[in-house]
This record gives sequence, C-alpha cells and structure tokens, in this order.
Amino acid sequence: MTFGLASRKTHPKVPRLHGEGGKSHLTSIEGLAALSLDALSSVAYGPEAIVVTLVAAGSGAITAALPITLVIAGLLGVLVISYCQVIAVHPDGGGAYAVAKKDLGTRVSLLAAASLVVDYTLTVAVSLAAGAASLASAFPPLAHHLLLICMIGLALLTAVNLRGVADSARALMLPMVLFVVSVLGVVIVGLLRTHPAAAVGTNQSVHVTQALSVLLVLKSFSAGCSALTGVEAIANAVPMFRTPRVKRAQATELMLGMLLGVMLIGLSVLIRRYHVAPRGGVTLLAQLTAAAYGTGWAYYATNLLVTLVLGLAANTSFGGLPVLMSLLAKDHRLPHLLALRAERPVHRYGVVALALLSLALLIAVGGDTQRLIPLFAIGVFIGFTISQVGLVRHWTKLRPDGWVVRAVINGTGAMLSAVAGIVLLATKFLAGAWVVVLAVPLMMLLFARIERYYTAVGAELMLGRIPPPPSETTSLVIVPLGEVSKVAERAITAARSLSGEVVVVAVHSDPAKADAMRAAWEQWNPGVRLDIIDSPHHSLIHPVVDYVERAARDNRQVAVLIPQVEPRHRRYRILQNQRGILLATVLSARCDVIVCLLPYHLSL
Repeated sequence: MTFGLASRKTHPKVPRLHGEGGKSHLTSIEGLAALSLDALSSVAYGPEAIVVTLVAAGSGAITAALPITLVIAGLLGVLVISYCQVIAVHPDGGGAYAVAKKDLGTRVSLLAAASLVVDYTLTVAVSLAAGAASLASAFPPLAHHLLLICMIGLALLTAVNLRGVADSARALMLPMVLFVVSVLGVVIVGLLRTHPAAAVGTNQSVHVTQALSVLLVLKSFSAGCSALTGVEAIANAVPMFRTPRVKRAQATELMLGMLLGVMLIGLSVLIRRYHVAPRGGVTLLAQLTAAAYGTGWAYYATNLLVTLVLGLAANTSFGGLPVLMSLLAKDHRLPHLLALRAERPVHRYGVVALALLSLALLIAVGGDTQRLIPLFAIGVFIGFTISQVGLVRHWTKLRPDGWVVRAVINGTGAMLSAVAGIVLLATKFLAGAWVVVLAVPLMMLLFARIERYYTAVGAELMLGRIPPPPSETTSLVIVPLGEVSKVAERAITAARSLSGEVVVVAVHSDPAKADAMRAAWEQWNPGVRLDIIDSPHHSLIHPVVDYVERAARDNRQVAVLIPQVEPRHRRYRILQNQRGILLATVLSARCDVIVCLLPYHLSL
C-alpha cells in the first residue's frame, strides 16, 4: 500500500470448503484415470479371449484374430460415438438407464439399471481377483491368501473413494499413464523387431476340436467383446466432471476410444505377426511383452504394472455406480439415503453399498477369478443394446438434422452388441451365466417393490396435494425423571416453556424410594404434577411407554421431553446411564408422539 503503488484487492478471496468450486470434480485427463481403467486394462484379457477361443480350430485359425479385432474396434467406435451422444442428451448421468427411462419405458429402464448394477459389482470383484491372481503368479506363497489380498485392495479403494472421486483420480493418474505407455511401447517395439526378442512359458499341444466355422467366429467375437466393458462408465458419471461437463466427458470418452482401439489393434497385429498361441504359465500379453522387450527389467516392470492396473480397474465402478444409484434413489427405486452426497462431490452411501456387494461376491467365490469370468460382461451388453435402441428411438422421435445417419450408427451398434450378448449368454449359461439371468430379474423386482412402497407412502402422506387445515388440540408434555436434581429443574423449565400442562413421570420398584421422591417433590414444589409408577419387575422403559400411550388416546398432542446427561469427554460416556436414548428409540417406534432429548452437559 506504500505510496498507493501496491495492488488492491477489491474482492477478498474467501477460502472454499471441500466440494465447492471445481477442484473436487474431474478434468478430462482425471476422468480417464478414474473412470476408464476398467476398459483400458481389458487389453490384458480381451485379445487372449479371442485367441483361446480360436485355437480350438487349430493354430492356423489364430490368423482370424486380427479381422475379429477390427470388427470389435469398429463396434468400439460405434459405442464411443453413441455414448458421446448419450452424454449430450443426458448430462445428469445414468447412461443406459437414463436413455431407457426417457425413450423405452419403465420396464426397460429397470432392466438397464439392474444389468448395470450387476456388471459394476462384477467389475470390482473380477478386477480385484485378477489382480490378486497376477500377484500370486509372481509371488507363489500368496496363492493361498487370494481372498485376503482382494479384501485389502477393496478396503483401500473404498477408503480412497470415500475421500472423493477427484482424489482417487489423482492417485490413479501415474499408474494409468505408465500402463498405457508400456502397452503402446510393446506394440511399437514389437513392430520394429524382425523376430521376437524372447519367448516365455511352456509349449502346449493344440487339440483341434472343431472347424473354423461361423459359430466359432461368433464365440470368439463375443469373448473378445469383454474388452469393451467399462466404455459406458463415463456416460454414467457425467456429474463428476468439471464444467463444461458435457464437453469434458465427451473428450474423455473419445480419448478412451482412441487409446483402447489402438492398443487392441496393435496387440492383434503382433499376435498375427509372431503367430502367438497360448502357452503354459503365462498370459498372452506377457508373451507379447517378452517378444518386444525381452526378459529383462522392462518385462518384469510391465507385468507388475499390469497387475497393479488390473487391481485398480475396480475404481471405474466406484466412479459410475454410486451416481447411478443416486439417480435410482431420486426415482424412488432405491433407498433415498443413496441420493445423499457428502461435502465432497461423492455419494458415500453408494460407495459403501458397492463395497459391501463386492465383498459379499468375493467371499462367495473365495476370490477365484475363474468362478467370476462366466458372469462377467453379460450385464454390460444388455446396457449397450438398450442405450443404442433408446437412441434410435430418440432420433426417430425428434428428427433433428442428420438424424438418419445417427440412427443407422446406433442401430448398427444395437445389432452388434445384441449378437455379442446373446452368444456370450448362450455359451456361458451352464458355466455360471445363469446366475446373472436370475439376479437381474430379482433386482428389477426389488426396484419395483421399493418404488411401489414410496408411491404408497406418498399417497398416505398426501405428497403433492394440499392437506386439510391444521386442527387445534391441547398439548401435554411428559417428563420422565428418576429423582429431584438440577437435571429435573432444567427439564421442567424447558417443558413449561413448551406447554402449560406438564406431568412428571417417575418409575420406582422400591416403595421406600418412591416415598422419598414424593417427599422431596412436595418439599421442592415446582408447580408440576408428579405421577409415580410402581414397577415390581424393575422395568423402566415399558411402564413409561404404556403411560404415554394412555395419555395420547385423548386426541391430545403429547410430547415426551427426556433429559440426558452428556459428559464433556467422550471417555466418560460409557459411565453414564443410556436409558434416555433407549426410551426415545422405543417411543419413536411405538407411539405417535413428539420425542425430544434435552442434553445436560457436564463440566467433566
């Protein structure tokens, strides 16, 4: 301020709390880390699923992996374009659920929601189980503790996401970048080499069990489409992005599509060039890594990084499913608690719900990846198909400029994703996919029953209608007390400020104590009636509840004011009588009365 030369701040800057402003929301790059690891990490098992299916027709059939991958990449392009459209049409998130609710009706929207909930839960379980299995491959003594490893990983992911999605994105940024660079490095270095640098794994004899038929190609296509899981997560979590949310979410979706497409096609080219077939003890990606980098430090670093990213891929569900649950809660199809948000822009109850569902699933299968794989990816193809069909309906209803091209793109995507889903379901039904077929309708029934309950509650409470005018009634305040003390003086003073009619109720099992209290009351004479209830069974709660129920029968508004002693230090709370809280709980459950807790704070 010297000589008037210093700059002056006419608008002082007020520090923001967590969740205010844009810092707790996602940028496009952060969204890629938080919501796309599931899709990006699928290159670790998508190409391998294609080759494992094709090798049933002999090692020569592996050459068909590249054209199949090109078709999958084309489907990926259609899905990316479609979900960019979904983001623009439904900026509040929800993906396939939001599209179905708007354009396809209630039942289809319930199907979309149920399939997405199942798929997101399976994504968490499969990612953690695959990461644990990969870690156990590098360190064999851990093979007997897979479930424990999964539970530790789940606890860490839950803790990070409870702090906020932006915090989890920053934690995942470095692993994502290193993973993408490593896989692209495998592709580039592998293409530059004239022959593989090294071979890993043990030879396996190939048994030809069928010819290279259309059905086998369809099976391989549907198996490879598991690499597309997670593409919809960005459209489900648009509210997590910073403004302008739509543009940032669309940019993230496009980046995901380009990176995933390049990696899938590049790895398939290497598979065809080196004629890579399944070998014992190693994954297909590990073989390609050894072919490009050799078996030095880069090989081990890449494999450990793949293990880490597979485990962290579960974070995609933590970004998408809580938002979807909040939309379902707002539509009265899940408990309203799931719609609440904390200070930071995170639905913490949704995060906890997802963690508990995933934990139950992991415990049920013992952390075994192979028991989860048959259930995986079916739900997401249901969502893919529904979102595509919904967009076709959307364009045919509105008919904006260029709607025919958009409808054709979405229709093609719907057809391809429906074929992949049907083949996937048919080939994996007996292997465990029947669980998904059973779980999805049950979840739809749950959503419908919850919605029916909220509808009935709304009708009984006359929500949305004008209720009758309030009636004038006499009020009575009942104060449960045990003895004459300063707490009694404070409680009676508060009660008399609420109503002119106050009754103090005391429960005693010892006649001598009852007589002593009656004498002390007459000596004190606070101007309030005292009713003493005899309780020979040493019960306190039920006599008071019965007294309150009788008092409330005369069409009077009854309030029960319960004094509760509160120590200043928490360590002393266990030493205090908690009957007041228990009495308040029972009264709230059994009586239509006002229940008030009056804290008396001690200095100790």
